[in-house]
This record gives sequence, structure tokens and C-alpha cells, in this order.
Amino acid sequence: MDDNSWAFTISYDDMGYVEDGDAGSINYEELLQSSKQDLVEENQSRKAEGYSSIELVGWASKPFYDPTKKVLHWAKEFHFEGDSLNTLNYNLRILGRNGIYLVNAIASMHDLPEVNENVNNVLSSISFDEGYAYNDYVDGDRIASLTVGGLVAGKVLAKTGLIAILVKLWKVIAVAVIGFFGFLFKKFKRNKEETDTVATTEEPESPDNRQEMNS
Repeated sequence: MDDNSWAFTISYDDMGYVEDGDAGSINYEELLQSSKQDLVEENQSRKAEGYSSIELVGWASKPFYDPTKKVLHWAKEFHFEGDSLNTLNYNLRILGRNGIYLVNAIASMHDLPEVNENVNNVLSSISFDEGYAYNDYVDGDRIASLTVGGLVAGKVLAKTGLIAILVKLWKVIAVAVIGFFGFLFKKFKRNKEETDTVATTEEPESPDNRQEMNS
């Protein structure tokens, strides 16, 4: 929970089978410039609504697709107006037969080396059920509307807006979750103690009593 801590979020999107035929031909520098321009235009709307602007500084880690493991890696560096530290948006996309796992690191830029050290640990903890891996695809399965290039491009504001909120609030959220489960534990423990007390104070029927009732 200290200021230098960070975390990965893991979710799943059943978008369908993402075709990876374009992975080796994507011009990622052009894609970066296009993403920067999109964000400049989106910032105009943000300013009009009273929100601070977001600058896409560049690649923190250039996109890389592992065709063997079917994993897409990339990371972007963002600067949020008024923040002293730049934000790291580290992304992993694990492709499957019917969708993808989305893994995002919530961190600051100075955490990049440590995040890199733990990427393989995170990847090794995630797998698809038998029959649902990328290579289990069969003709007729639903095809996703996005290819590998589309996953990297995405909508900049949608992704960075969420990451920004998580960067600022994930520790508070974590504490709230811990507190909630602590509350549940105490509640169930108290209920069990009350049940045990009732069970021990109820006088069991004696054989004589049962005989009188039967007669």
C-alpha cells in the first residue's frame, strides 16, 4: 500500500477470435502518431467539460506480438495535466478461441523495470480451459471485429481514462475490498458464535420426557 506499489488488473472480453495476420506488417510509429492526434482532439472535449488534458508521450515499450504464445505486449507513457509523475499504461492481450484476456499494469513510469520483471509471472498464471485456446479455433467460430493492430490502436481516451482513475484509486479500492471481506468474516463469525450459544443452552430431551410424550 505504499507510494511505490503497483498492480495488474485481469479481465476477459468475449469479442471472438482475433485474427493475427496483420501482426508482422503494422507500422507502429504511424499508429502512435495517429493515437496522439486522436488524443489532441479528445482533449478539446475534455477541456470544454472542465477536465484536465492527457498527453500521450510515446511508447514506454514498443508493441511486440509473440506468435507462439499468442500474446500481444505494448506500453504507453501518459502525462496527466497537474500530475508530477507520468503514468505507465502497460498492456498484455492474450488471444484465445472466443476472446482475449486483457491484462493492464497500474503503475507510474518509474515502476516499468519492476513491471517488466513480473510480466512472465503474470502470464504463467493465466490460461484458457482445454478447447478454448487460440489454436483450438475451428471454421465457423465467431471472428472479432478487431485485428492485432486494432487492439493496440483502440480508443485512447477510453483506455487511459480508466487507467488514470485506477492509478489514483486502486489502493483505496483495495482497502475497501479488504474492509468489506473483514466485515463479512466478523459477521459470519458472530452469527456462528450466536448459533453455538443457542445450541449449548437448549436442554436436550431426556429419554423419560420422550416416553411421557409418546404415552
